[in-house]
This record gives sequence, C-alpha cells and structure tokens, in this order.
Amino acid sequence: MGAFYETIPENIQEWILKQKILWVATAPLSAEGHINVSPKGGESFGILDDKTFWYHELTGSGIETISHLRENGRVTVMFNAFEGSPRIVRLWGHGRILERESPEFNAFVEEHNVKTIPATRSIIIVDVHQVGSSCGYSVPFYEFQKFRSTLDQVFEKKQKNYEEGKSEETMDRYWAYKNAWSIDGLPGMKRGVECGEKEKVEPIVKMVGPNAPSSPFGSGYSRSRPGVQVASSYAWLLLCVLLAFVVGRASAGHEFELIQRLKMMAGV
Repeated sequence: MGAFYETIPENIQEWILKQKILWVATAPLSAEGHINVSPKGGESFGILDDKTFWYHELTGSGIETISHLRENGRVTVMFNAFEGSPRIVRLWGHGRILERESPEFNAFVEEHNVKTIPATRSIIIVDVHQVGSSCGYSVPFYEFQKFRSTLDQVFEKKQKNYEEGKSEETMDRYWAYKNAWSIDGLPGMKRGVECGEKEKVEPIVKMVGPNAPSSPFGSGYSRSRPGVQVASSYAWLLLCVLLAFVVGRASAGHEFELIQRLKMMAGV
C-alpha cells in the first residue's frame, strides 16, 4: 500500500543513498510538447535535508531536463529497488539549475565537496514538496556489476584535445551544437545558446518527420540557409500573385513587357 509524506523520512533517505540509478521525469508546458524521462547512474547525488535532493548532472546529447526546468521547474525523481524488499520512491518537486562554473555552481561544489569531471554540465537541486513510497512487486531483480566509464572517457579526450590546441573541442561548442535547444525548441544550456550566437555554431536538428516541431530552435531563431529559402519562396509567391493580376487586367499588347519588369522587381 502506498504512503505519502511532505518530507523525506529518514529511513527513505538512507535507502535512497544506497541506490545506483534514478530516473528524472519532466515535461514542457505545451500540450504538443514531449514528456521526457532520463535515467541517471552514478554515485554523485545526495540529500541536503528532508525537503531537498540534488544530483550531479552530466553532459549528453539531450538537454530536455534542463530545458523543462528552465521553463516551468516541475520534476519527478524516481528510485526503485532491484534487490532486497520491493520499493518504489518518487520525489515530486521543483528543480533549480546550477550551470557549470556559474557562481552558484562553484559555491555548491566547494561547500559539498562535489568531485566534478570533464563531462560535468550542472548541479540540479530539487525542492521536494511531496514524497511517495509504494510497492514494486512487478519490478524484477537485477544484480549491479559496475558503473560505465565511456562517458568519462569521451569527455576526458575532448578536454585533452582542447588543452593540446584544438580550440573547436571546447565544451561550450559541444553544448551549442547539441545542448542549446530541446527537441521542442525550448532553450537549454545558457552557455550553449550564448556560444552558438557568438561563434556561429549551428545547432543539430534532433526530431524528424511530419511530427517534428516546426521551430526546433525557438520561434525567434533564424538559420541562414532556410532564411534564404523562405525569402525566395515569398518572392515567388509575390510574383505569382502579380502575374495573375497582370494576366487578368493587362492588355494583350503589354503583357510581356510588364511580366519582365515584375520579374526584375522580384529578383528572379
């Protein structure tokens, strides 16, 4: 039977700190937006008090959690037991983002002795307003082996390349390319957005097909090539309208001359 609390009970705090994996769920405000669930593995998370949870957020190809938190703050963190007694715990709350190397981030890392790595992207702090504990009878048993090291290796190599003189290997450029915008066109990493504007880094398009967002980089974002195509399309549309008008109204003896002038005006 499920139980709910306004704070994190001590026995649940102790259990949480023994876990090896957690899930973070967020969503945009738009009804057309995409709900996100991200698995997080590692030992770098903790509980500041009975209403405050935090975790060390690492760089990846997506930026949904940060984008959603920046827009509305809503977040659910979930843990479940893979060994011992069955249990599922959810923390509902509002999240705050401490971006890497910001004054707030630096102060938190120093105060709580957080070991950062090249892949470090932010610290997420969750102000918890409700805790739910329920059975996990349908969750299977799994035996933990070890944490993966691939992510660490990838970004350690990127940092080494940068230190050896490859200026394009900065984390800011990576964030500009992959972490500046969510799949729904919400802004993500501030440093990524700023770097993209400053260094002209064109972000990656993530979703494809007819159901992909029409503005993957925010409604105010413009890209050089599509912009040219849009301008050209408007020119052609204007030309077609004017030509239709001319055909209907102009005399037969002056049609050709007027059409040529309209083409010149439209730059075609």
